[in-house]
Amino acid sequence: MLARCSIKAAFSALAILLAANSYAADDQAEYSQRFITQYNKIKDPANGYFSSDGVPYHSVETMIVEAPDYGHETTSEAYSYWLWLEAQYGRATGDWAPLNKAWANMEKYIIPAQTDQPSNASYNDSKPATYAPEYPQPSSYPSPMNSAATPGKDPLFAELSGTYGTKDIYGMHWLLDVDNWYGYGHCGDGVTKPAYINTFQRGEQESVWETVPHPSCETFKWGRTGNTQGFLSLFMQDSNYSKQWRYTNAPDADARAIQAVYWASVWAKAQGKSADIADIVKKASKMGDYLRYSMFDKYFKKIGNCVGATTCQPGTGQADASGYRDNQHYLMSWYYAWGGALDNGGWAWRIGDSHNHFGYQNPLTAWVLSSVSDFKPATPTGAGDWGKSLKRMMEFYTWLQSSEGAIAGGATNSYGGSYAQPPAGTPTFYGMPYVVAPVYNDPPSNQWFGMQAWSMERVAEYYYSTGDTQAKALLDKWVTWVIANVKLNTDGTYAIPSTLAWSGAPDTWNPTSPGKNASLHVSIVDYTTDVGPTAGLARTLTFYAAKSKSAAAKTLAKELLDRMWTKYQDSLGVAVPETRADYTRFTDKYNATTGQGIYIPSGWTGTNAQGATIDQNVTFASMRPKYQNDKDWAKLNAFIQNPSSATTWTYHRFWAQSDIAMAMADYGRLLTNTSPSIVVSSSGVDVNEGSSSTFTVALSDAPTANTVVSIAKVSGEDSVSASATSLTFTPTNYNVPQTVTVAAAIDSDQVDGTATFTLSATSFTTASVIVTEHDKDKVVPVPSDCNVTVDTSSDWGVGQVLQVTMQNTGTSPINAWSLSWTESNDFTVVNSWNGTIKQSGRIMTVTPSSSNGSIPAAGNVGFGMQLTYSGAKPVPSNVSLASHNCQITVK
Repeated sequence: MLARCSIKAAFSALAILLAANSYAADDQAEYSQRFITQYNKIKDPANGYFSSDGVPYHSVETMIVEAPDYGHETTSEAYSYWLWLEAQYGRATGDWAPLNKAWANMEKYIIPAQTDQPSNASYNDSKPATYAPEYPQPSSYPSPMNSAATPGKDPLFAELSGTYGTKDIYGMHWLLDVDNWYGYGHCGDGVTKPAYINTFQRGEQESVWETVPHPSCETFKWGRTGNTQGFLSLFMQDSNYSKQWRYTNAPDADARAIQAVYWASVWAKAQGKSADIADIVKKASKMGDYLRYSMFDKYFKKIGNCVGATTCQPGTGQADASGYRDNQHYLMSWYYAWGGALDNGGWAWRIGDSHNHFGYQNPLTAWVLSSVSDFKPATPTGAGDWGKSLKRMMEFYTWLQSSEGAIAGGATNSYGGSYAQPPAGTPTFYGMPYVVAPVYNDPPSNQWFGMQAWSMERVAEYYYSTGDTQAKALLDKWVTWVIANVKLNTDGTYAIPSTLAWSGAPDTWNPTSPGKNASLHVSIVDYTTDVGPTAGLARTLTFYAAKSKSAAAKTLAKELLDRMWTKYQDSLGVAVPETRADYTRFTDKYNATTGQGIYIPSGWTGTNAQGATIDQNVTFASMRPKYQNDKDWAKLNAFIQNPSSATTWTYHRFWAQSDIAMAMADYGRLLTNTSPSIVVSSSGVDVNEGSSSTFTVALSDAPTANTVVSIAKVSGEDSVSASATSLTFTPTNYNVPQTVTVAAAIDSDQVDGTATFTLSATSFTTASVIVTEHDKDKVVPVPSDCNVTVDTSSDWGVGQVLQVTMQNTGTSPINAWSLSWTESNDFTVVNSWNGTIKQSGRIMTVTPSSSNGSIPAAGNVGFGMQLTYSGAKPVPSNVSLASHNCQITVK
C-alpha cells in the first residue's frame, strides 16, 4: 500500500512540475520551483501531513505540545493555511480543483453542521448569554453564573438568519481531534473521527499545560464520577447542568481563509477561470458575514468605560449618528463562541469577546469584505460593518505602535474579564483600557515575534493591494526596526527576533491627533531560526518591497528565503531543531504557590475517554496515558528523568511548511522579474453599466527617454471603453500615477460582461487590466428578511380556511405591507379577518387592516379567510410580499 501511494505521489509530482514549468519559464523559475518542491512534500501521502480523511494535521509529529496538546489534532488555523496553499497552487497551475476540495473538506469536518448545533431555534437575541466572570487563575474556577448582569442585544441574529435562511452559525470551530485520539468521538459515540474537542476554558493564566481537554458535545458520558455534570463543573458553577454542545471560533483563521479565497479570485479572474471558484467565493463572503460576531463585547454590553458587570449598561445594538453600534468594537477579538441544549429545545447562547489583540487583526480581509463586490456580504449591514472595522483596525495598529516600530498588545472592554475598574492612568482606545498581554499570560501573548510577522504581513498585503498611506506609514517604521534587528551571519545562517520585552504604554487614543507613544518601548530578549515566523517575515518584506520599491526589504526577504532553503531543507520540508525546556511540565502536579500544574477542585474526581483518572494528583502526562504509546515517549521520558540535559525536537507544523511554500511563491511572482514593468493600481476593475471607474498607471523604473504606454482593448464587452489609448511618461515623472477612466455604456443585454485591456511599452513588461461591467438590468435578489407561511390544510373538498403568517426576520419594521398570490382554481371569498382583501380573478392581494399595518422587527402578523370552490382544491402560487424577498412555505 505504501509503495502504491508513493508511485501515485510521484506521478502527481511530475504533473505538477510540468505544469509549474509551463508557468515559470522566466526569472521566477527558481522560486516557483521551490514552491512546487515544498508543495509536493506537503501533499505527498507518504510524508504524513494529512489523515486518511484528508484532514491536515497540526504537525507531522505527534509528540508536540503548544496550543494543540497533541500533534495529530488540527486547528482552524491549519485549514486556513491549507486553503491558502491551494490558492497559490491554482495560481501556479490553473488547476482550482484542489482548492475546492479543501473548502469542501473544511465544511465537512470543522464547520459544525446543523445536526452539530441543533437548538439554535431557541436562541433569544435579546438575551444572548448568561454572564459568568473570568478569573486570572484556574484555581478560581468554576465560575458562578450571574443573571443579574444583564447582557445586551445581539443585532446580527435576525439579519443573518433572514438572509441565509438558517439560524445556524457558518464558522469553524478551532480544535479538532483528527484521529479521535482522546476517544470522545462524535457527540459521545466514542468512535467517530474527526471529533470536536476543546481545551482552554479557565482564564488568562491557563496555559496548554493546565487545560482539561473535553468534548465539545457534553453528554455526561465522561467527566465527574457519579454526577450529571460531565466536565462542565470544572468551568461553570450551576445548580442544574444540562447536556449541551458548544463551539469556539478563532477569528484570525476564518479571516485567513477569506484572505486565501480573495487571492484565488484575483488569480482565477486573470486566468479567465472565475467560474471555477465562484461557489467558494460566495461561501467566503458568507463566512465573513458571521465572522462579525468577533466584533462585539462578550455579553454585548456597551463599548468603552464599561465598569461593573451589573452597572455597565447592556448594548442596544442600535447605530449612533455615525453609524457605529454601541456594543460593537469593530475589531477582531480573540474568539466568538456559541452553544445550546442537546435536546433540540430549551435554550441556546452566543457570545462575542471583549479582548482584542493586535495579532488577530486582518485589514486585507476587512477591505475585501467591505470593498470588493464579489465578497461583500449579503446582509444589509455586513459590508458597512467591515468598512468600519477596516478603519478601526488601522487606528488600532497606529495606537499600539511602539517608538521602535513593533506593535504592542491590545485592549479590552472587560478589564480582568469581569468588567473591573482598570488602574488609574491606564490609557484607552475608544474607552477600552490597554492590556499589555491580552487573553493569555503563560507565556505572555505579546512576547512572541511570530505574532508581529503574522499580523504585519496582512497589513503589507493590504498596502500592496490599495496603496493605503496609513498602512505604509506603519510598515515604514516596522520594517526599519526589523531590518536593524535581523542577523545575517557570515556562515550563511540567520537569526530573527524571538522573545520581546515591553515597557511603558501607548498614549490614550485621540483619533484627530494621535500621540507619539514616546514611553512605549520594545526590546529583543533572544533570537531564533524558527522557520515559520521567518517565512511570515519574508512574506511581509516581499509585499512591502513590491509596493514601496524598498531595496533593503527586498534584499532581506531574499536572504532569509535563500538561507532557510539552503540550510534547513529535509525530506519532509524545511525545519530546524528546537530546544523544549518546557517539556518538564509533562509531569507537573498542581502547585498552589506558583499556580502551575493542572488545578482540579478539592473533591472533584472523574475520568476521560482515555481511561485516565482526573483528580487533585493529575498531571499533563497522566491525563493523557496514550502518550506512553508514542514512538518518542522514551526520548521524552529520558528528559523528564534528567531535565538538566536539553531536549531538542524537529517539527514540521502544517502552517509553517505551507507558509514557507507560499513565501517562495510570493517572492518569485512579485520580486524576481528584473525587467522594468508597467505598474497598474489594480488588475481588476469593476464598473456599473451607465457609469465609470478608474485605475492608475505608472512605470516601475525610469526610462532613458519619453516612453509611450499604449492602451488597447483586446477582447470582451463592446460597451466598455477606456478614456485614453496612450499615456506618455518622462524620465522624471515615470513613477507618478496617471489615471485612466473606463466607462460602461448602457446595452441591451441583462448580464454582466468583461473586457480585457493590455498596456504595453517598449522595454517594459506588459500589464493587463480586466474590467467587469455590472449590468444595471441584472436581477439582483433582495436579501431575505421575512418568512411567509400559507396554510391551506383546513380543507373539506368544497371549501377551506386559508391562514397566513408573515414573520419579519429583519432588523427594521415592515410597514404598509402588501401580500399577493395566484390561486390554481376559481374560488369565492365568503369571510376574512385581519386583512383588506382585493380579488381579481384568481389573483389575491391583501393589505393591512387598521390594527396590523406594521410587522415589527423579529415579530409577526397574520390574517385569514374562508373560501368556497368546486373541482380541484385551489393552491396558492407566486406568493410575494411587495419589496421584500421572503422564504415562502405553502402547506
